[in-house]
Amino acid sequence: MFKSRAVDSKTLENNVGDAIAVPTIATTAQPPHPIAERDGARLEPDVKAVAVSCIGSGMSIIGNIECNGPAQVFGRVEGEIRASDLLIGDGAKVEGSVIAQDVTICGSVKGVVRATRVKLQSGGAVEGDIFHRSLSIEENALFEGTSRRVENPTDTAPDAHATQKKSQVSPTPPALTPLPIADLQRH
Repeated sequence: MFKSRAVDSKTLENNVGDAIAVPTIATTAQPPHPIAERDGARLEPDVKAVAVSCIGSGMSIIGNIECNGPAQVFGRVEGEIRASDLLIGDGAKVEGSVIAQDVTICGSVKGVVRATRVKLQSGGAVEGDIFHRSLSIEENALFEGTSRRVENPTDTAPDAHATQKKSQVSPTPPALTPLPIADLQRH
């Protein structure tokens, strides 16, 4: 784009009497997200900026949280949390259900965790059930509950078999009538 011109010593010597000549180099900075145009079509940058919702360490929330994108929790939450990707940071405390595609737990969770991929990292703790497709538990992590691998862990609908079993009414046995003592002696 720009061509730099070499500055020779004669040019500097000729200009010393008039003023001090300082050679400058022209540079151009690339925009943070370059956009190229080709054949009239505009190409977008490869990396899209994704906003991450964050609950700071000094924040406490009572209620349900639903986030359309990724979220990070470093504070305290009492209620259900839903996000695409969720990080329960070191020192965070969550009391309630956690539902996301990817969950990384470094803090503590008391409640049901439902995610496609669950990572319980060192120092993290879960007290409750984990429904997952993939689960990894690092050394020095605490897990008290049951783990169940399911095909669609983020579906919160009750299990079809459990619903079917509950809806079936077990037949009641016929009422028993006592036999007279005379009948018992004949047999």
